[in-house]
Amino acid sequence: MTDRAAEIAANLADVRERIDAACRNAGRNPSDVRLLAVTKTFPATDAAILADLGVLDLAENRDQEAGVKFDELKELRPAAKPRWHMVGRLQRNKVRSVVRWADEVQSVDSTRLADALAKAAQDRPEPLDVLLQASIDGDPARGGCPLGDLDYLADHVIRSSELALKGIMAVAPLGMEPSRAFERLAGVAHQLQALYPTARELSCGMSNDLEEAVDHGSTCVRVGTALLGGRGLASP
Repeated sequence: MTDRAAEIAANLADVRERIDAACRNAGRNPSDVRLLAVTKTFPATDAAILADLGVLDLAENRDQEAGVKFDELKELRPAAKPRWHMVGRLQRNKVRSVVRWADEVQSVDSTRLADALAKAAQDRPEPLDVLLQASIDGDPARGGCPLGDLDYLADHVIRSSELALKGIMAVAPLGMEPSRAFERLAGVAHQLQALYPTARELSCGMSNDLEEAVDHGSTCVRVGTALLGGRGLASP
């Protein structure tokens, strides 16, 4: 095992223990919380190491970087079957490219973006999985759909045969206690799931606040720094 592989393996063990401990404290089963490895700005070789370690849910937030890394990983690990997630803000002019590599888009925050994704996904053999990105504090500068508009957006998405509504994603706002933010988000998520039973995913919690997220029902934590360290150099 290379030094880098050993480093990532040790970090992964630490992150999994944090998730397990958070689940124990919340009275939840650790198998109900999925680890999404955020590989943005790190090379495809790191993604390959994660795949070797059994981490096959990989996330990116920039289409240009992700598309290259997607192709590189196929060459590095042709037998691996990773599932790629788009978690960053997405412009409509990038959707056709994103649909080529992403299995799931977690950042749908408008009907116009949903329509663009649906059009780009027409030739896919199966619908594109999507999560609605919620804005917990309603600040448009950070992206996301205001909590009060999520029902309308969900109803719009569910009407598209090219999209499959899977749940909600959010980031704890700056200046707000994560526990308070995730408590608010969880309430909205429960309401949405009651209306749309397929929307079971609650994607919240990152390296610094995954414990609070798990305590409030997160089913998917998006972890980058705690797994891979400080932001590295992107693949060329």
